[in-house]
Amino acid sequence: MTMHAVALETAPWAEQAQRDDAAYRAQIAYLLEHSAFYRDLLRHAGVSSPEDAGGLDAIGALPFTEKDDLRATRDETHPIGTHLTAPMSDIVRIYSTSGTTGTPSYIPLTQSDLEDWIEISQRSYAASGVIAGERMVTTYNAGPFVAGVTLDAFARLGLCHIPVGAGNTERLMAAVQLLRPTVLGCTPSYALHLSEWAADRGIDTAASSVRKILVAGEPGGGEPAMRTRLQEAWGAAVTEAMGIGDISVSLWGECAHRDGMHFSGRGLVHFELIDPATGAPVAVEDGAEGELVYTHLRHRAAPLLRFRSRDRVRVSTASCACGRTAPRVRCIGRTDDLLIVRGVNLFPTAVREVVGDFGEMVSGVISIRPLAKGVKQTPPLPVRVELAEGVTGGKDLADRIRQRIRDTLLVTTEIELVPWGTLPRSDYKSKLVDWSAAN
Repeated sequence: MTMHAVALETAPWAEQAQRDDAAYRAQIAYLLEHSAFYRDLLRHAGVSSPEDAGGLDAIGALPFTEKDDLRATRDETHPIGTHLTAPMSDIVRIYSTSGTTGTPSYIPLTQSDLEDWIEISQRSYAASGVIAGERMVTTYNAGPFVAGVTLDAFARLGLCHIPVGAGNTERLMAAVQLLRPTVLGCTPSYALHLSEWAADRGIDTAASSVRKILVAGEPGGGEPAMRTRLQEAWGAAVTEAMGIGDISVSLWGECAHRDGMHFSGRGLVHFELIDPATGAPVAVEDGAEGELVYTHLRHRAAPLLRFRSRDRVRVSTASCACGRTAPRVRCIGRTDDLLIVRGVNLFPTAVREVVGDFGEMVSGVISIRPLAKGVKQTPPLPVRVELAEGVTGGKDLADRIRQRIRDTLLVTTEIELVPWGTLPRSDYKSKLVDWSAAN
């Protein structure tokens, strides 16, 4: 990390919008000049010049960008989409999204875009306290997905990176045992699976060399029950990071004080908070909840304006002992995973968090099985809860879990307890909702 980066992260946050205003205005001018997609979108909103758009203080009047809007502009002539703003001769990498919410989308980067992404990722992972010379084993794929940028960031941080990739549990655990890394990077659900896999084979992960676990890729690393389970299983401190492929990898990173993920994109990306139901702005203040919306500030290949992330977060603005001044967040869940059970909004991750409070009785793995297609569900909502290894659950435990969910989340469920090892694990993003029974 450069001294400039450290100074930037400790600068007063209240001044950030003013610092970013000139870059934002220049980005709007760039979009109007180079992006057919945004020329059309903005003109429909009455914006034909940078002056019409104004500064960052007026950004809330501009239209949102939706992933489906971008996807709709792709064809054989425009495989990336009409939001591409740089000639292909200037593109140095093209990633694709995982396609977990639809057809994969292509994400191009110029050299300067790539450098900015590496800088953001460096800030995010440096916050966790990793230091040059440490060995880090990861499941992040260097293939088509934007997580590959973290490989560049780890090198810049001076880490000895041991990339194993997804789907290689035996190879990863062999690396842990033989190469003795101090850092593990993967999704929280996979870190849990690794500890279970190891325990089945008589391997004590708590006695391993791993002392830090950096989780990303899905919500869960910030859930108290999941975090406690991982920290006890590995004897390691857990911090989490979060990004979004269309904007930048690892936009948020948690410091060693583990009280939420600091925004790591300042100066390069602007974020807003909105009410996901109405699109109305939500003030970024302590305790606020809403959906994150992002705008690039100096992107060249395919900049995005007011891009809806669908990530719902809770904000913390209280000072942090690490000295970073940017707001922190915890991810509550994805708004496109939301279920509405008789008028009550329910995030699958919230169900997992409540179930996780039952500690040694459960494995922490759940599966919600809606009976109807679509967001709206009629109670009771079926939920499979996996028991911990060696635990035989009965009606009393199921009733207690059902009541706790009812008391905490105001939703009536039907709890089915299943034996340990019944529900699937994933080395990538775990799926908490199983739609196979929905009609």
